[in-house]
Amino acid sequence: MAASGEVQDLRLVNLVKSFGDFTAVDDLTLTIPGGSFFALLGPSGCGKTTTLRMVAGLEAPTSGNILLGDTDITNEKPYKRYVNTVFQSYALFPHLDIFENVAFGLRRRGIKDVSGPVNEMLDLVQLGPMARRKPAQLSGGQQQRVAVARALINEPGVLLLDEPLGALDLKLRRQMQIELKRIQTEVGTTFVHVTHDQEEAMTMADTVAVMNKGRIEQMGAPVDIYDLPKTAFVANFLGQSNSVAGTVQGRSGDDLIVGAPGGSYNVPAARSTRQEGAILLGVRPEKLSIATAGSSAAVPDRHNRATGKVTDASFTGVSTQYLVMTTWGDEWTVFEQNRSVDLLQPGDEVVIHWAPEYTFGLDVPSGE
Repeated sequence: MAASGEVQDLRLVNLVKSFGDFTAVDDLTLTIPGGSFFALLGPSGCGKTTTLRMVAGLEAPTSGNILLGDTDITNEKPYKRYVNTVFQSYALFPHLDIFENVAFGLRRRGIKDVSGPVNEMLDLVQLGPMARRKPAQLSGGQQQRVAVARALINEPGVLLLDEPLGALDLKLRRQMQIELKRIQTEVGTTFVHVTHDQEEAMTMADTVAVMNKGRIEQMGAPVDIYDLPKTAFVANFLGQSNSVAGTVQGRSGDDLIVGAPGGSYNVPAARSTRQEGAILLGVRPEKLSIATAGSSAAVPDRHNRATGKVTDASFTGVSTQYLVMTTWGDEWTVFEQNRSVDLLQPGDEVVIHWAPEYTFGLDVPSGE
């Protein structure tokens, strides 16, 4: 077994977990690089928490293996895995002060002099002055940091975070996203974070794996997955996406020519999983520009374009979110940066346009 605290890759090999006839995790093979911040992202019931529980030793796999470095830990007891977990509930001991909560793991291992390591860990999570307070005297974000400190003081090879920010309000959650990333960078421990919150995953993680129905649909750096999703599920789960189904009609240089409702569209062949036949054309809302139909605002000749009518305009400060009913009956979302005070109004006839290189092409999901 590797030494406690040693940074090693976590590998899941052909991992399966079934509950009766239901397969929660379906032949999952995955390598999580040591020292990285890794996010398992997906909707409820996709298998992400079950995967985490198997790594923690709280669930036994139906089949497959879990390896930390070269050591197979599939059948190891949880306390022998050098893996610690921070749950959404934090599970702090209410009768102990913060110092003793963090010291608990060390004392349990028979370590007598805990002051140095505990104080160092409390400084890391910026809670040194609160060492003698009880958990009930702390805010939710502070309690969460205590839970992280209590887990990290045992020097785990991997720290598992199961929806750790779910109980916090929006502002505190965003603060804690930055705080958790800072802590991970400082200690260098592998963090595996399970969440259904796309912003949370993209803010913190070096690598995001999008799960659906027990399988990984796509994995990579957040910017890569967001910019170029490989499936309609990923496009719609990781951020918002506008799409229209069409047919590849030919090529023009490096672009596919796609015929679809509203006209003809260019899609770079390198940004499409489909090169012929039926295709789902997609574009992110912030990549779109919007102009009043018939206005003097120039639409570049090379741009893809669609026409429609504004159905809603929501001012959000830095941008305005427009909902536009296209001529073929789909409602598209447009995020327009607020460069002027002249906002479009519901009922306005508009042209939506965007550069072809912002377009991606996907397989049409069954049933669409």
